[in-house]
This record gives sequence, C-alpha cells and structure tokens, in this order.
Amino acid sequence: MTATEVFESVTGSGGSDFARLVRILNQHGPWCLIGGLAVNCYVEPVYMLGADVVIAASELERIKPELSEAGFAVQEFPHSLKATMPGSELRIQFSLDPHYQEFLTSTELREIFDEPVPVASLPNIVRGKIWAWTDEKRRPTKRKKDELDLMRILEAYPELREMMPQEIGEQVPEPGM
Repeated sequence: MTATEVFESVTGSGGSDFARLVRILNQHGPWCLIGGLAVNCYVEPVYMLGADVVIAASELERIKPELSEAGFAVQEFPHSLKATMPGSELRIQFSLDPHYQEFLTSTELREIFDEPVPVASLPNIVRGKIWAWTDEKRRPTKRKKDELDLMRILEAYPELREMMPQEIGEQVPEPGM
C-alpha cells in the first residue's frame, strides 16, 4: 500500500478530501502548508490527521463557498477557519494569523498524498512552530507537539540550531557529542 492508500483507509477518505482541497486552493492565489504535515515533508514523518494551511487573506471569502460546495463543513473561529468532510478524519485548519501571510513568498513544492503541494520553507516552519510553542493560550498538549516538532527538525537539521530557542537546543545534543 502507498502512504496515500494507508491515509485514505485510516481517515475514511482523508486522501481524497486532501486532493479536493488542493484542487480548490490551486484555483486561487498563493497558499501553502504549515504545521505538522509540513514538518513531515522535511523530517521522518509521524502520523497526523490535520492539515494546517495559509492562504492569501484576500482569497478567504472566495474559498469558503467552494469548500462548502465540495461537501466540506466549514466553521469560522476568531483566528482560524476549519473544514472537515463528513465521515472523514482529516481536519483542515486555515490560519488567519497575519504573521503567516509572509510564508506565502517562500515555499517549496512537495508531494503529499500524491499531490504536488506548496509547503512553507523550513526556516518559516521553524518560526511558526516557535510562535505556536510559546503561545501560552494554546493547550499544553498542542504546545508539547510543537516542541517535539522543533526537536525533530533540530535533529535532522543541526545547522538550524541558532534559530532554535535555548530550551529546545538543550534537549537535542549537538552531533558528535
């Protein structure tokens, strides 16, 4: 089985839903993946059910009805928009935080579930993970996941040690030590 087939079977159509999402987003302005699924593009992947997305802020109002027409249930929150397909475990979250808009200018095309997808650059993913990890309004379990993602990145890319908070660097020994 391919990774896409496994994801599809576990999520109950998550791979197909992701492909639908990509088709919709590709019809609009710039967009990219951020968050854990984006981290998986750069380091050894871990299983997850969510896709965090940044889109050009000007496109949000145009995308919402297209998501609904494609069958997604769309919910608006103060700092995000969430989309889910009934019967699917895939959770899509659009970040509305203006910090992430600049990520749209530095992306790499990566293959995710058989779809070419723009993914935020690794330095931007690190910045976003640091913002999320230090946000005390977030649930402690979410912040721990962000901490683990930062540690995974540092293990795979020791040259990014200077970007990392001291607390993360102290938990990941330098290579050869």
